Amino acid sequence: KRYPVFYLLHGMGGDENAWSELGRATQILDNLIAQGEMQPAIVVMTNGNSSQQAAPGETSNNLVQPEFVLPNKGGDFELHFPEIVEFIDKAYRTKARKESRAIAGLSMGGLHSLTISKYFPDMFDYVGLFSAAINPRDNAESPVYQNFEDKLKVQFKKQPKLYWIGIGQTDFLYEENAEFRKMLDERFGMFVHYGLYSGFEGYYHGEKIKGCAEWIQRFGGIGREQEVLV
Repeated sequence: KRYPVFYLLHGMGGDENAWSELGRATQILDNLIAQGEMQPAIVVMTNGNSSQQAAPGETSNNLVQPEFVLPNKGGDFELHFPEIVEFIDKAYRTKARKESRAIAGLSMGGLHSLTISKYFPDMFDYVGLFSAAINPRDNAESPVYQNFEDKLKVQFKKQPKLYWIGIGQTDFLYEENAEFRKMLDERFGMFVHYGLYSGFEGYYHGEKIKGCAEWIQRFGGIGREQEVLV
């Protein structure tokens, strides 16, 4: 048997363990499958902080105070993401096609998901942005960040099955998301769905995790239709 693949990307302060250890993704997914609201899928959680220490604080000289380095937003992670997809498709029994792939991420991972899905428009049919950073750094020069609207136009011309955005009203990234939403509504609104939440805190422990679950139900393909919240 072959399975769809869900690429779940962490935020700036996280790593490949963030979603399972803090986001309760394991429990959410298991519950959805047990309730018959999602088909089994392969979930891939990468380390998107390619410029950070692999194991902060752990050295050959025992434990030291970890160094916090802002992640490299030069676009390398996004540019080379197809290598990860290719590896997963070779190593596991995947359904290696666009309609069986989803990508979603929190904050920085949302920026990664946004960028990867528009730069490689034939790779993912389901995209989720959770409290996403929309804009890269001002000095970002990678080709993955250039021609922003042109790339989106190509992506939406190919009609993704779902483009889902969730953001808290008091989130410091709310204005970025509101402007992005306005632009999407004007150009591609028929493909975009939104979840608006009352606060900022508790992405991992509050209403937004429900939004994540609702989005995953859509990816599962056998769940209830998600209510458009906004």
